[in-house]
Amino acid sequence: MPHITNVMICTCTNCISNGALDIKDSLEAEIKQQGLQDDVLVVPTGASGLCVNGPILIVQPDGIFYQKLKSKDIANLVEEHFLKGRPVKKLMYVPPGEESPIPELRSIPFFKDQRLIALRNRGVIDPDRIDEYIARDGYKALAKAVTSMSPEEVIKEISDSGLRGRGGAGFPTGRKWESRRKDTRTPKYVVCNADEGDPGAFMDRSIVEADPHSVIEGMAIGAYAVGASSGYVYIRIEYPLAVKRIQKAIEQAREYGLLGKDIFGSGFDFDLQVFKGAGAFVCGETTALVASIEGRIPEPRQRPPRTTLWGKPVVINNVETWANVPVIISWGAKWFSEIGTEKSKGTKVFSLAGNINNAGLVEVPMGITLREIVYNIGGGIPRNKEFKAVQTGGPSGGFIPAGFLDLPVDYERLAEAGSMMGSGGMVVMDEHACMVEMARYFVAFTNDESCGKCTSCREGSYALLGILNRICKGEGKEGDIELLEELGEAIRDASQCGLGQSLPNPVLSSLRHFRDEYEAHINEKRCPAGVCKALIRYTIDEEKCTGCTRCAKNCPQEAIIGEPKQPHKIIEEKCIKCGVCMDACKFDAVTVV
Repeated sequence: MPHITNVMICTCTNCISNGALDIKDSLEAEIKQQGLQDDVLVVPTGASGLCVNGPILIVQPDGIFYQKLKSKDIANLVEEHFLKGRPVKKLMYVPPGEESPIPELRSIPFFKDQRLIALRNRGVIDPDRIDEYIARDGYKALAKAVTSMSPEEVIKEISDSGLRGRGGAGFPTGRKWESRRKDTRTPKYVVCNADEGDPGAFMDRSIVEADPHSVIEGMAIGAYAVGASSGYVYIRIEYPLAVKRIQKAIEQAREYGLLGKDIFGSGFDFDLQVFKGAGAFVCGETTALVASIEGRIPEPRQRPPRTTLWGKPVVINNVETWANVPVIISWGAKWFSEIGTEKSKGTKVFSLAGNINNAGLVEVPMGITLREIVYNIGGGIPRNKEFKAVQTGGPSGGFIPAGFLDLPVDYERLAEAGSMMGSGGMVVMDEHACMVEMARYFVAFTNDESCGKCTSCREGSYALLGILNRICKGEGKEGDIELLEELGEAIRDASQCGLGQSLPNPVLSSLRHFRDEYEAHINEKRCPAGVCKALIRYTIDEEKCTGCTRCAKNCPQEAIIGEPKQPHKIIEEKCIKCGVCMDACKFDAVTVV
């Protein structure tokens, strides 16, 4: 049998936006032109994880990792690698601050320190081909559950595993399923919450794009356990690629008899459909999501009573939770529970974003420290800047300062630090981040996304934002800090849903850890990070400036003057304080006063 080389090309949303489909077409054309079509197979995959460096191509079975590809690179790549057997070093990954590339994916620190469960199939299967999922033991767990386990045994396995909901609150999954199992009302439903709207978050979307059948299989197992016959994948219409792939996967599962009537001859009936949300952030909240499916205004409601769909029992879990279920059934609760910490079992998927060298999708064991994620996997902070803080849990989360870098990441420890696990957003900030402005940014987001139903959230967020706007403009006054704290506590205590209850977290956590920055803004009319435009001005250090003209060429206002090879100067009246000059300067000559 001839040796086949598989060229795995990432076709996630990010890589496609960077030209991955053009790369794929160029690859296939060049391979055919060189007569290699019988020896080299091009396979489109979902996100491989490090897609900020996309388009990405992984050559198997050797695991050679190529990144940042352009169509012009393809002819040389095919000739050198596939004809002459010489991998092209200039297209490989180079660690930050180093010069030598790392050829193999398994040797790149970003990948080798991860533990994949929910992301087990990322970058290795074509998400549009159900056969490839089945070839990696797909639907084996569903077969095991419906043919050799009772619903109660399935629920016990999930309970014993310690799996907690990965959508934010961390409620024990087995306990949720058991309560719905005991509810005698019918019909019952299961729902996948894929309405991921946090800034900087792309975990659930990436799982659906890369491995949609893992979600379908998990939902089918959950439906069997609780006695449901119907389900919905609630996904926002803003994710067209994810919508397309989950719809196709559902159709394929039906064709194979894995959805529909009498699955595996067990008498179990279950089917799924996709419900496309309009993109409102509040629809990620359980009761608002249900209202949206039912055709009502998607506003949260007070609980109890327990959430129902059309007055009937419903189990709602997020994408990552469902993707874990088949592995637990296949490998066992004991295996899963041995990963992680005492109260936080298994792994967690994070979207690592912000000021970090290796931004991307990561899956790590619970209990790993922030330092390991930021430096071992994330590759540290670009341009030798200092780490300042990390924000976890999306706009509802909090800021964790550098002094907490050795904090183990699990539900309890993040909450103790003033933040939360949330769905898994993790935004890293360097020394140039202004924590007052960051708090203002997230409050502005949640203020826009508030449904407006309860006064505490609607008016409280508006009042919080007004105070923060004043402080960032240099108009803060004595008593503002105390007012922010009092108002934040009131909003948290009086709001109905999780959005309002967690809305003040960015403000309260930044006040807890970075109070001095608020005091500098208010008392000294100074932004220590050099971000708030009303409180800063840009200057050029004549001793450091080489007159390279990069700052002048990039300035959108033509506010920089100077002759080549001579020190330049910024005309303050024309400067809009955009920071482009600082980013362009390679000699750290541009400074903020």
